[in-house]
Amino acid sequence: MDNMRQAISLEQVRGMILGFAVADALGVPVEFEERDFFDKNPVTGMQGGGYWEQPIGTWSDDTSMVLAEMESIARLKAVDYDDIMKNFIRWAYHAEFTATDETFDIGCSIEDALRRYKSGIPLEKCGGTGEHDNGNGSLMRILPFCPICISSHSKERIASSTGDYPWYAEKISHLGEASALTHAHLRSMMACEIYGMIAIALILGEQGKDVYACIEEGIKAAIARRKETREARKTYSRLLSFRRDNLPPREEIKSTGYVVDTLEAAIWCLLSTDNYRDAVLKAVNLGEDTDTVAAIVGGLAGLAYGMESIPEEWLSVLKKRDYIEELCLAYSKAFEGDDAVSFK
Repeated sequence: MDNMRQAISLEQVRGMILGFAVADALGVPVEFEERDFFDKNPVTGMQGGGYWEQPIGTWSDDTSMVLAEMESIARLKAVDYDDIMKNFIRWAYHAEFTATDETFDIGCSIEDALRRYKSGIPLEKCGGTGEHDNGNGSLMRILPFCPICISSHSKERIASSTGDYPWYAEKISHLGEASALTHAHLRSMMACEIYGMIAIALILGEQGKDVYACIEEGIKAAIARRKETREARKTYSRLLSFRRDNLPPREEIKSTGYVVDTLEAAIWCLLSTDNYRDAVLKAVNLGEDTDTVAAIVGGLAGLAYGMESIPEEWLSVLKKRDYIEELCLAYSKAFEGDDAVSFK
């Protein structure tokens, strides 16, 4: 990697992860509220309470799983799926990697996958493969794997890459593998690949590309890499049609826990705004799965607009901010040097 800059900088990591955690915390108090509620009571900032009765600044399972992955990657300077699953066990059953030393809101597919893993089922068979295993539980935790798609390349392979998709798309299948730890259905794996390609394009920030250009490139590249192109285009056909100047109206955007709805809602929020604050508030105010949709938007918005775009009044009340900052630093160091973290 001596002919290119470090895969991801500390400031980018901070923007990505703190952007994710802050948006998660914005959504936690109003999770499960219907959209009509927000039309009369729009969220404008941090608050506590709600369904989970958590204090202000509390993040959910979304951030917990991201931090569990980051800790493993930082400690081992490698991707070890067994170690990551063990961290998930520590989170789910021992409340590690949590905002308030309490575990809450574990998705059914994730709980099933962890139960399989604990019972000794092989790692590659733990993720659910059924039609009903297409919640957003893997999409919400995929960000820590995205920069590794960049650092996994040798300078010779980058120089020799050709085709209709970027050089880093070659490693994108690893995001599907990471999804399959808990969500192994093609639809969920593809969602992680599409989202990951967008994140990578934002990390690279080539030639000052704007958010829309990164989204467009990411979607096209992820689908081009998939052999199941027909299925991909059928499932994500509406997302492929999104244009900044011709987006569907808000009433046509669903913000449920279904992975396709979540990905569409996240991209819609990014394309219909031009800053971090507006993007994540728009996500929260869609209602229903408020924490996860907002977090998925927040990670990308933190990359797109930078750490400085995240309101300090939100950061100041974020639970365990110092711990998250320390983990961001340790994770960032895994990308330094010739032995930078990579997929095996």
